[in-house]
Amino acid sequence: MEYFLIFISAIFVNNIVLSQFLGICPFLGVSKKINTAAGMGAAVAFVLTLATLVTYLLQVYILNPFNLQYLQTLAFILVIASLVQMVEIILKKVSPALYAALGIFLPLITTNCAVLGVAILVIQKEYNLLQSIIYAFSTALGFALALIVFAGLREQLALAKIPKGMQGVAIVLITAGILSLAFMGFSGVDSGLKQLIVNN
Repeated sequence: MEYFLIFISAIFVNNIVLSQFLGICPFLGVSKKINTAAGMGAAVAFVLTLATLVTYLLQVYILNPFNLQYLQTLAFILVIASLVQMVEIILKKVSPALYAALGIFLPLITTNCAVLGVAILVIQKEYNLLQSIIYAFSTALGFALALIVFAGLREQLALAKIPKGMQGVAIVLITAGILSLAFMGFSGVDSGLKQLIVNN
């Protein structure tokens, strides 16, 4: 039940983009079309889960035993950048079609602060390895969900008659704010699940 709570909470209640405001750059930049949003979401899901696994092991087995915690941010950034490059090289050799589909999105993941944010959050929350992987994967799903929903809204906005003063970035930011408010409605779900766990 605890893992289910982490899963639901990371996707809906504490959505990495709409609640914690991490990964805003790709959220605004790669959300003009649903297919590009889905591609970015898939690429982030893969890299974020893999990066969290590697950075967790790095923290537990290297940084903590040798009292090198002060190198955490630097080490994590290097690991994430290296993983993105490695994934890019492997995809290019193994699956050129998938590389062509995700090629543009992979370099963007290196600068996505959501990946670094999740890697640091699992250490701060003192999750074990399985909890960390579940949290990372569900956070990536939450990121992809927010990105795809927002892309759908932006596609509809392109067909709407918007006043001249509201066109462009203004309507995009207002829409993102309303979507964030909509996700706040899930906060009751988190409380209800926690109460259910306590009662059982």
